[in-house]
Amino acid sequence: MTATFAQTLTSRLGRSTIGAAISVAVLGVAGYTLYELLHGIEFDKVLAALYSQSVQRLVVAGVFVIAAYVALTFYDVFALHVIGRQKVPYSVAALASFTSSTIGHNLGAAILTGGMIRLRIYSVWGLTVADVAKIAVLTGITFWLGNAFLLGMTAAYIPEAATAVDHFPPWLNRGMGFAGLFGIACYLMWLAPAPRAFGRAGWRIELPNFRQTLLQIGVGTLDLILVTLAMYALLPTTPVIGLPNLTVVFLTAMLLGTVSHAPAGLGVIEATMLLGLPQYPREALLATLLTFRALYFLLPLFLATLALGIRELRILARAAKSR
Repeated sequence: MTATFAQTLTSRLGRSTIGAAISVAVLGVAGYTLYELLHGIEFDKVLAALYSQSVQRLVVAGVFVIAAYVALTFYDVFALHVIGRQKVPYSVAALASFTSSTIGHNLGAAILTGGMIRLRIYSVWGLTVADVAKIAVLTGITFWLGNAFLLGMTAAYIPEAATAVDHFPPWLNRGMGFAGLFGIACYLMWLAPAPRAFGRAGWRIELPNFRQTLLQIGVGTLDLILVTLAMYALLPTTPVIGLPNLTVVFLTAMLLGTVSHAPAGLGVIEATMLLGLPQYPREALLATLLTFRALYFLLPLFLATLALGIRELRILARAAKSR
């Protein structure tokens, strides 16, 4: 079934030249920017900043990371309800969401790797390749709606923060923020009159209705707020910046990391954050970014791999016992 899923998904997605070009461009710019920003950095100061981090701040950041991953499980729970698979237990949906998202984003090619992991878990509950593809589409929409809403709100409120990253004038960044919010409003109005769907035959997917989409936006926004709070808890104590400022820069960094398809946005997130927060000493900010990467990417990757491995061992043990 996983082989069938891989073939089907690859044939349907095809080779997107534009997408590949964008990914390569983002990676190239990020790599050059990171090289320039790290030129002349004193790595002994980075180590000193790592060792001097407050245990209390690490604990607070860890709590927000855990809460963010709990919120992430509702991506799959929501998608299962929309496609009419409510009988799948929360524990199964949580495992599928956590392992597929964590392993997929850390390894890269998240649609393919995450999709195969979801299929491996959900197939036991009778879900098909088409069902898993629908879940992937719905969770992706949840992610992008949450980003458009939160980034649109903060960019419209404080466009100067985005200027530090893209170097566009504040009025243009504010306009893009309002454009994102306007796009969401148009999407909601399009959904309001009647159910909307796209696709054909077994691949036809019905989109969430107006009320469900409001909930979908809330799920995506909650996840992103919790992740941003984890980063905010790790920032150096001085200088102090507002949470909206960090939200603009951080969400832009995470989005560029996603678009680049680099494993866990490696290098892209760091380059964007260093560029967007010049008020912090580079060594101290780099130490913060390394700590965040360990808490949000590396540790969950280890736990997700362990959880998936334990599940597979249990399946093999049951099969051996039945024989």
